[in-house]
Parts: sequence; structure tokens; C-alpha cells
Amino acid sequence: MERIRLGNTVFEGRNNAYFLPGDRPTLVDAGVATDSVRRDLREGLAAAGHEIADLEAVVLTHWHADHAGLAAELQAESGAPVYVHAADAGIVAGDPDAIAAERSIRERRFDEWRIPGEPRAEVTEYLDGHEELRGGRVDVTPVEDGDRIAAGDGELEVVHLPGHAAGLSALAFDGERGAGREAFVGDVILPKYTPNVGGADLRVDRPLETYLDSLARLAALDFERAWPGHRDPISDPAGRARVIAEHHRERTERVVSVLGEHGPTDAWTVSAHLFGDLSGIHILHGPGEAFAHLDHLVAEGVVAAPDDEGRYELLDANPDFDELVAVPETKR
Repeated sequence: MERIRLGNTVFEGRNNAYFLPGDRPTLVDAGVATDSVRRDLREGLAAAGHEIADLEAVVLTHWHADHAGLAAELQAESGAPVYVHAADAGIVAGDPDAIAAERSIRERRFDEWRIPGEPRAEVTEYLDGHEELRGGRVDVTPVEDGDRIAAGDGELEVVHLPGHAAGLSALAFDGERGAGREAFVGDVILPKYTPNVGGADLRVDRPLETYLDSLARLAALDFERAWPGHRDPISDPAGRARVIAEHHRERTERVVSVLGEHGPTDAWTVSAHLFGDLSGIHILHGPGEAFAHLDHLVAEGVVAAPDDEGRYELLDANPDFDELVAVPETKR
């Protein structure tokens, strides 16, 4: 397996694609559709003694443009099938109905979160101004949890771990020389940042609970190593999942504190207390993260559902945070 490091000046930066040589040359994730990333990908494959035309499969961890943007071009040049979880298949395929549905949810959420006019216009311009980074339409082969895809000299097992994205899936495989199970994890966990929840994919229902369940499942699988969509490999994936869950417990405490201090408050204002001034994509991610926590607190009876002004009222100032946000046990 070869890690191909891809530049990315548009989103979070330092993407990875992974090339599996062998009987069925396979690429995991495709990078964003920019000229510099096209060059990085071609050079990475050439260093491994291959070219795009050699690919017999492309497997995507999820639909975000920095992971799927070049899929259409890779498919056009190689004829390879493109696999992605069924929940993300419509967007990757470029299906107009799927894209329109996602945009409709975006507009509704912006209303509900009470994003003011100027930042709302800024983030809308940012999102609409980067549509080309998604690339062209793809003939997608949808997969589901538990499916196995022939790749390289082995196979990849689809492990559906939604939260950051509705279809986000790890791709598990046997490590070299009996080293145990490993996985390409996309943005389920990252070695430095905490993946955004709530804003990264507005289609996800109960985003925080969904993501926490995925972290618990990832920890229970106890992979020996994880290969993330950004930056360097993770040597203790279960431990990293635990750290991220602890981060969300601390953030939940902070949200309760904000409501206790400032009274009934909308998601945009809670976001401002958590993150300060926001720009670009973070105008989406900030209130999205605040919403994910507020939504979870509403479901747990700690916070009242938003009123007609979008404001959330604290009902219980001293909840049991260990029960609200479970931190997975780890075996190591």
C-alpha cells in the first residue's frame, strides 16, 4: 500500500489518497478537483510504477469534495468502478435531486440557526463558488455496511460510521505480516483535528448521537492502525476515538454553561460563544457543531426545543455529562 499525499489549499489541507497495487489496482479516495491535486495524484501513482489508466477500482470513504472530487476524471480515464456508501451515492453521482435536497436542507438550517445576513451571504458564496471542486458526474456503485470490495491483492470491508457524513465508511483490511486489522477511515477520526459534526453534512439526523455511536463502534473494533483522510497514520485508533468523545463531552458542558450564563439563545449565538468570529466554511461548521450539541441536549431533556425565535432554553443546569456523552472503553 502506498500513501499519496495530496495538497489541498481549499478545505482542511494535507489530504491522503491510498494506492493498493496487485491483482486489482485500487485507489482509496480521490482528492479535490484542482490542477495541483491532479498533478500530486499522477506523480504519486507514477512513483508506485502506475498510472491512472491502470486503476481497476476507486473506493471513496465519503462524498466531500476533498475526498471525491476527482472520481469522475479517474473513472473516465481508467474505466474503473467507483464505490461509495449508498447514503452518499447520489451526491457523488451528481444526481440533481440529491444535490437539490442537500441545498434545501442547508437553507432550512441556516434559517433555524439564525445565521445573520452578511455571514450567511459569505458562506453561501463560498459554497456555491466551489461547486467545480466536486468534479463531474460519476457512475457510482453503491455499497452497504459489511460489503467486501476486491482491492489490490485482498479486499476491503465496508464499515459504516456516519456522523461527519451520512455515508462515511471506514474500509477495513488485514495488515501486513499478520499485524491485525487496519482501516482507511476517511474523516471518522483525524490525528490532529476533531472532525466537524452537524455542519459537515446537514443530512445527518441526530448528528452528535450518530457520531458518538460511530466512535464507540470504531473503538470496539480496536484496529491496530488507522489511515485517515488527512495527515499521518493513527497508531491507536481506539484511543483517538476516546479522546474525541471526551472533547465532545467537554463541549457539551460548555454549551450548557453558555445557556446557563446567557439564557435562551439561538445556535448562531451559541456558536459565537464557543468559537468567536467565523469566516468561510467555518460559518457553516461553527453553528453546525453548536446545533449538534443543542439537538442532543434537547433529545436528552436537558434543553427545551427551540422557540419561534430559534432560541434554546436550559431546563437542567446540572445534568450527568457522563450519561449524556458516553466515552468508549478501550482495550489498550
